[in-house]
Order: sequence, then structure tokens, then C-alpha cells
Amino acid sequence: MATSTAETRFRITATLTCVLVATLTLGACSAQTPGGDTAPTSASDSDACKRNQDAGTITYISGYGYSASAGQLDVFLAEELGYFDDLCLDVEINASGANGQQLVASGQAQFTALGSASDVMLAAANSKNLTAVATYGTTPPFSIFGNEKLDTLKDLEGGSLGYFINLTPIASAMLDEAGVDVSKVEMVKMTNYDPTVVVRDQVDAIVGYASNQPQSLKAQGLPFSEFLPSDLGVEGTYNVMEVNSRFLDEHREVAADFMRASLKALQYCLDESDACIDKLAKLAEDSGQGAAFPREQLARTWEVESAWVRESAGGNPGVQNESMWEPEYALVKKYGDVKNLPAIADMMDADLVADLYDGDTLIWQEK
Repeated sequence: MATSTAETRFRITATLTCVLVATLTLGACSAQTPGGDTAPTSASDSDACKRNQDAGTITYISGYGYSASAGQLDVFLAEELGYFDDLCLDVEINASGANGQQLVASGQAQFTALGSASDVMLAAANSKNLTAVATYGTTPPFSIFGNEKLDTLKDLEGGSLGYFINLTPIASAMLDEAGVDVSKVEMVKMTNYDPTVVVRDQVDAIVGYASNQPQSLKAQGLPFSEFLPSDLGVEGTYNVMEVNSRFLDEHREVAADFMRASLKALQYCLDESDACIDKLAKLAEDSGQGAAFPREQLARTWEVESAWVRESAGGNPGVQNESMWEPEYALVKKYGDVKNLPAIADMMDADLVADLYDGDTLIWQEK
């Protein structure tokens, strides 16, 4: 993914829609959404509105700027469309994409988005204050893409493989399944996200994101090879929302309403992709990140990632369960070099998002 060239931190203070009048009987707030729906009874009555206000500012750290990814674009759109306002939530968004897990674990922020469950697992061994509340898909977002001369991953032997931050357990499993002797592959830590380096033979291949760098090469009409986890029978997850565990314990209903608003915006982006991407691109441009997140790139990314959301084995967007994480859990144990990996149940809350749905419908309208 392209690195943001500017770090932007901004505060967006929600407009509170509930008015408490001491001399009158407390009634329900009739917050209207852009689509004309009424906010849910559970968060639109004045007591619930005051509860959400009293929780104070909820800080969300974008895992990667203004990327068109589930768990990220939906938070931006929930603010832009007024869904947080409808639920009387004061949300602050940090779009710098830096140190999200550390900030959430320390209590300086409440929510952040990660690329996969393995990211959660790799951090969980060192932090007891993070809980995953949503998993958005069961398609690993990674791919290994490289020079067109590569027919199989085994052809990397004697060549070079670039990676960002670390060689993910998914990538290690792919190499293993392909029978690659990694001792014969030069591992190169990448310092920029330009995918054309594989076309120009600067490295033979890169572990990247299937929705981003390869899509950029396709858009430019450049020849390259690509290997997906599914090609090698490797399973995993796509994007996870984490919350500060202490905040979740103390403000569970508030956390639920944050996710309710975000998931409503996610559905909007699934239904109205063009309008969603238009709004996200404008937010990026207005915040000085337009060059890093141009509209055409956002559209390419969301076209791929929205399919991952729709195809998730979890069913309703964001709903997670232990079985979704089990394949990746095994990979982290094998390739992650992590001691004392917690049980899956200790790293996630499987009920918070599941309880927001009635059948396959997000609970939002009054009943």
C-alpha cells in the first residue's frame, strides 16, 4: 500500500441531537439519517443519548489513512453521513495511521482497524488490553506479486522477495506450501510502496495487498505475475476492528453504538459504492492526503475489498466467530514466532456485533 505523505490529525465533534429539558418528561430523540431512517430505540431515547454523551470522546485511529477498506472507510462515512451524530456519539478520527494498536492498548484511543486477525494475534501476546469486535472477511488480503518471469513461487529461489514491516504468517505459509527453500531467497525490507519495482527487476517479488499494488499494475497495463493465498490452499481473514478492552468493559453499549453506526455506513458503501468513494476521496483531498489516496485508487481498492466483505463466511458484515480465526491461528503458531499466544476466545468478543443484527438486517429503525 502507498505510504501517506502527510500525517493529518483532525477532530470531528459530533452534533448532539438529543435535548434534555428538565421540566419536561424525557422523550425519545427522533434523529433522522440521510436515508430517512430513525435511529434505533436502544440509542435514540434520551437516557441512551446521555449515556453516549457521558462516555466522552471516542478516538478512532485509521490503520492506513483514507484507504477504501472495511473498518476504515465506514468510520469516515459514519461521521460524514451523520450516523454518529444520530446516536449522540462524539467521535474523533486520527487519519495518520500511526501506532494504532499502541494508542488503543494504552487507552489514548478506543478503536483501530487492522489488516487481518494475525495482526491481532501477533500483538496479543504483548498486550492484555485489546479486544477484536469485528472481522470483515475470510479472504486474506495479501498476495505475492512479481516479475512476469515467475511461473511459480519456487522460482524465487536465487532471487529476492520484498516485504513491509514483517513477512506475514500468511506469506510464510504460501512459500512453505509452494515448497520454497527460503534460505535461497534474499529477503528485502521495502522502504516504499511503488509496485513497479518488480517490473523493473529491482526485486523479483513483493508480499503486498491484493487490492492495492497489483491493481495499480493492472491499471497501468504492466505485465506481472501474482500468487494468492487461495491458490495454495492458505486460509485467513480480512480486516479486524479492535477496541480498548477496558473501554469495552465500562462502556459496552457505547461501543456497540459506535459499531452500529460504522456498520450502517459500511452497508451504504456496499450499496452506493460510487457515492461512498466520492465522499472518501473528497475527505482525503480536504485533509491533504489526496495525492496518497486518489479517487481512482480508492475505487480499485473498494471494488476488490467490498467483494471480500460480501463473501465473508461470517455472514452479516463484521460478525465474527472463533472458527473464522482458526486457520490463521494455526499459521501464527507455526510461523509467527510468538510465545504464549492467547486462546482465540480471549482475543475477541463474538457477541457485540452479532447482537446488532436481527436476522440479516442491522438494527437501526425503531420498532
